[in-house]
Amino acid sequence: MPYCGKPGVPVPFSPTSGTGTPVRGWDDVRKLMTAHRLPRVFVKLAHGSSASGVLAVETAGRGRVQATTSVQRDLDGRLFNSLRVRRYTTESEIAAIVDALAPDGLHIERWLPKASQHGRSADLRVVVVGGRATHAVVRTSGSPMTNLHLGGARGDLAEARAAITAAGGSWADALAICEHAAACFPGFSRVGVDLLPATGWRRFAVGEVNAFGDLLPRLRGLDGSGAEQADTYDAQVAAILRRIGSEQYVIA
Repeated sequence: MPYCGKPGVPVPFSPTSGTGTPVRGWDDVRKLMTAHRLPRVFVKLAHGSSASGVLAVETAGRGRVQATTSVQRDLDGRLFNSLRVRRYTTESEIAAIVDALAPDGLHIERWLPKASQHGRSADLRVVVVGGRATHAVVRTSGSPMTNLHLGGARGDLAEARAAITAAGGSWADALAICEHAAACFPGFSRVGVDLLPATGWRRFAVGEVNAFGDLLPRLRGLDGSGAEQADTYDAQVAAILRRIGSEQYVIA
């Protein structure tokens, strides 16, 4: 989902957000990276899910470029979403993928260096139900994509919270960022917020807000959330019942 511009929601810098200027292909991506001094970016479909069509692009001296992605391209140039993350190291391959994706709309954002846990890149998926952060899971990966279906693994939430505190940060503030991001989409009863912790675990940014980000089996709610003994679906049902009860009370 696109960022709504709500105050209090930090996001990675993007040369495409709010400009209305379409990215027509790889040449445009390269020009924007150069113009804004962005050697590392994520190129994403404007509307997608499960890292489909996402490329983590890195450039270096002498025109070198590589992209890490779950996109697979066959000999006929057709694109497929794969469960295996792969790396493309020639500009012609990367350009062909980006050019094929561009008609669906592309978003470019700065690739933020993320915190790590046990040597693996880490971020958090925070589910916000009825405006309140109820569930959170740490996702870790050896690749830029931390999605659990792409080889990512659940990390240690207690350890992450301890790292935030040790760095002088605030877990409550991190959850508040997610709740502010969810408020950008008042029509959704729940969203899954991808929260990106910067190196050192003190600062955070919102990478994405997912309409269907609640598939976290066997995950119990956060302490103090009101959903301590509930999974993500139980929490949603309870929120709906509370809303219905409130509406009935108002009508009466």
